Amino acid sequence: MKSWISQSALALLLLTQLIAMPACSQPKDKTTTDATQAASASEAQKDLSGLHKAYFASGCFWCVEAVFESVEGVEEAVSGYSGGTEANPTYRQVSSGATSHAEAVLVYYDSTIVDFPTLVKVYYGSHDPTTANRQGPDRGPQYRSIAFYENDTEKKIIEDYIQSLYESGEYAQGEIVTEVTKFDKFWEAEDYHQDYERNNPDNPYIRSVSIPRLKKFQAKYPELLKGSH
Repeated sequence: MKSWISQSALALLLLTQLIAMPACSQPKDKTTTDATQAASASEAQKDLSGLHKAYFASGCFWCVEAVFESVEGVEEAVSGYSGGTEANPTYRQVSSGATSHAEAVLVYYDSTIVDFPTLVKVYYGSHDPTTANRQGPDRGPQYRSIAFYENDTEKKIIEDYIQSLYESGEYAQGEIVTEVTKFDKFWEAEDYHQDYERNNPDNPYIRSVSIPRLKKFQAKYPELLKGSH
């Protein structure tokens, strides 16, 4: 009896922890100030027309956006939705799994400073590509791993990098499940999602998931960070 009670208590504790775990699919954070909103509006006016674009999905876009924006040569990263067929998807629809889209980011980069192969390295160096339909505490196909390509050259770069990861032995115990997908359409997310990590540092999810993920990447690749040269 004592053993049964202990096991039941442990199961209840684990269930409680899972329920309490903050997730990317929580409601809009109401703490965003007018100042941060003004900053986002100012950044939206940047001239990005002369930059190259790349698209990636690897879990909560708050996390992914922050990682790419820390990289030298990346001018802007925009949170949004891609990989699905539905038009004009909303955060409520995508985060609940009601569409075939994944949370994704559009990366604007200066190719004279950082190239596409390096962005692929950043992508794989900042998430676990072996967890199908899951990244950290976020579960569902809306958080799946997708590397988008716009031409055959980019496709080969992604596929070659995956092969190099297998050859390195880094993922000897797991299969890389990243979808290597031809880019079609990117839908920009609602304004309050842009620069979410920077604008909402006290959000529970940001503190417990996003910031640790960013710091882990920064510690792994300090040479790729802004201000490192």
